[in-house]
Amino acid sequence: MTAPGSTSAADAQFITREQLVAYVASGEKPREAWRIGTEHEKFGFRFDDLRPPTFDGEQGIEALLVGLTRFGWAPVVEGGRTIALLKDGASVTLEPAGQFELSGAMLETIHQTCSEVGSHLLEVKTVADEQRLGFLGMGFQPKWGRDEMPWMPKGRYRIMRDYMPRVGKLGLDMMTRTCTVQVNLDFASEADMIKKFRVSLALQPVATALFADSPFTEGQPNGYLSYRSHIWTDTDPDRTGMLDFVFEDGFGYERYVDYLLDVPMYFSYRGGRYVDASGQSFRDFMAGRLPALPGALPTMTDWVDHMTTAFPEVRMKRFLEMRGADGGPWGRLCALPAFWVGLLYDDASLDAAWDLVRDFSIDERNALRDGVARHALKLPARVGGNRRATLRDLAREALKISVAGLRRRARLNPQGQDETHFLTPLIEVVEANETPAERKLALFHGEWGGDIDRVFREFAY
Repeated sequence: MTAPGSTSAADAQFITREQLVAYVASGEKPREAWRIGTEHEKFGFRFDDLRPPTFDGEQGIEALLVGLTRFGWAPVVEGGRTIALLKDGASVTLEPAGQFELSGAMLETIHQTCSEVGSHLLEVKTVADEQRLGFLGMGFQPKWGRDEMPWMPKGRYRIMRDYMPRVGKLGLDMMTRTCTVQVNLDFASEADMIKKFRVSLALQPVATALFADSPFTEGQPNGYLSYRSHIWTDTDPDRTGMLDFVFEDGFGYERYVDYLLDVPMYFSYRGGRYVDASGQSFRDFMAGRLPALPGALPTMTDWVDHMTTAFPEVRMKRFLEMRGADGGPWGRLCALPAFWVGLLYDDASLDAAWDLVRDFSIDERNALRDGVARHALKLPARVGGNRRATLRDLAREALKISVAGLRRRARLNPQGQDETHFLTPLIEVVEANETPAERKLALFHGEWGGDIDRVFREFAY
């Protein structure tokens, strides 16, 4: 692996726009090489007071990372501190307030990626129990305020922390108090990428509704079912949203690269340190006119880093990332890859999913994105010619298509099960017409008697 900020001869060469386009296009893979990468974040808490663990100390996040090395994870060190782990194509990393993330390896089946998730959570629980720590899967920190969240000692986070308040009101909440689950999927060609990008963007509000699980802020209902989703609407308009241009004629690799070139920078990693370039232009960087590094030219490492600083609902690197779902409990982590694989990795399902959304207008797509955070499945949504339908109806149709796609994939586990059973938690949500957030709200107003602490006891991993 090439380290961040490397200045190897190949990496340090001047990069052109054509090379940036070629980098994205190099993600193309034949169908037999398509893989599934599942990522999820979770909130840590101390058993004694439910507060999030700091980085330092016996109950700290660094101690947890070091403890996990007993399972064969290799430490990643920044500034003399262990800040991440690597093993077999997977990584364990930290979000700004110590949200603990598994970025899974690219695997062939949902059975494998779900096994990977399970092994990780068992390893984390083994070490965390020794530290008197627990972990909770939700989309937003339900109890603690922004000022009560710790900050991890990573250089890029210091830069983002200073920049966020300049471009939105909720960026610091995004950094410190949100968790998500996402899946990374491949494409075969530019045409295949375009179709998958459009389908997944248009249906991302369905995933947001099905996984909606962030109804509390500082111990009280916040009026949203996915407050995490709402936060992205006031984080940074230059790097978030539904990317309307994806649906325009002529969209492809070049248009996406042009979008990224216009996303303001955060930093460049040079000489083992993060150089603050927040708000500056990558186009200026390519011309040698970056104010933060006068005369310097970007490397491919700079470009790869920059690609990670755009946060749309679906993001492209050399694969597509589905980013619309709240974090959640163990079983639901496996449902997200199942949902999207069933829709996108089978040609008939991809065609059927496109038929569901192909005539949505820009206004309709954005109305779903803007309304789903508060209303989830009960949000009005046109399904075919039915203008009295709701997002629940759209979700039901999408799930039917996904089930059919997984059946046709016919990837069986040793017990002879295909991948469709991973969708069961989502089918149950649709049939009950009750999101995970609504279930927790009912408990909060009912048997919990308004005591938010109960969520840590009853929904921890």
